[in-house]
Amino acid sequence: MNERVFSSDNTAGVSPAILAAMVEQSSGRAAPYGDDPVTARVTERLRELFECDLDVLIVSTGSAANGLALAAFTPPWGAVLCHTDSHVNNDEAGAPEFFTNGAKLIPLSGTDAKLAPAALSAAVVRGRGVVHSVQPAVVSITQATETGSVYSLDELSELGSIAHDAGLAVHMDGARFTNALVALNVSPADMTWRAGVDILSFGATKNGTMNAEAIIVFDRSKTEGLRFRQKRAGQLASKMRFQSVQLDAYLAEDLWLDNARHANAMAEHLAHGLARIPGVEVLGTPRANMLFAILPEPVFNSLLTNGFSFYYDESEPGRARFVTAFNTTEADVDDLLEVTRASSRVSAILS
Repeated sequence: MNERVFSSDNTAGVSPAILAAMVEQSSGRAAPYGDDPVTARVTERLRELFECDLDVLIVSTGSAANGLALAAFTPPWGAVLCHTDSHVNNDEAGAPEFFTNGAKLIPLSGTDAKLAPAALSAAVVRGRGVVHSVQPAVVSITQATETGSVYSLDELSELGSIAHDAGLAVHMDGARFTNALVALNVSPADMTWRAGVDILSFGATKNGTMNAEAIIVFDRSKTEGLRFRQKRAGQLASKMRFQSVQLDAYLAEDLWLDNARHANAMAEHLAHGLARIPGVEVLGTPRANMLFAILPEPVFNSLLTNGFSFYYDESEPGRARFVTAFNTTEADVDDLLEVTRASSRVSAILS
């Protein structure tokens, strides 16, 4: 039976290999709070993948990863520079402000949900040294963005240089990190620390794990303080091995890459199909597993009547958001396209 859920990749289940690894881990005993062999193995595996010495803190949610990562570099009187459409700005219910004890988020402009270098260059010096102003402390970059677009390596490097030249750190919100990685077909190192990223929220839940995310710390001078923040935030799991084993299985045999490639391919298939339907407009430049489109009202109504789930009318009438996942099938996409085509033809006849 086809699945008609395109509202979020959070609706997807857990990759079978990850569930199997959790079951296998359930027997026996292991040291608590991350002092177990599986957590150590995940850390070493990530060091190999990112080709550098780094530290890893495993947490249960992306909100915790973002909030803790930003807090590592931002004092209460500091400012986080981010895109106006970023998740940290719009969808964290104030978590960054909470974790930083009050730092301010400064939203900046840019097309395709990407930070504009000119806007960032102006913002990194605004209020600098003025006691009446919050002080720019960190730049947060979302990769892939909230519209499904992806920063190129040159774009990341330019933003990283602007931030570092002004003495600011760079955080990457990688809730869909792997979707961006496979879209660019580059190495994890090239898309992070070589481009100036100091700390990464490494997302995995949207791409196949159950409740395992990681904070990857490239600037290891921040690790000690982060570990205390992790504990204080209730994110130091006593039986951490059950989160770690998810990431262990996720990274094994390229499961993380295969899952993201599939999700991206399904989004590309959907985007190409929608673009060929009269009256439908695909917005922006989707390259990951998310896309936006303007749909005629009859198409909206037909999709909803036929049981399709997706976000719509959030920022403007007729605007729909579709998200594919690692378990979205080609039949799922074809089903949505067929209903869209049929309702579009009816709409054209009636008009």
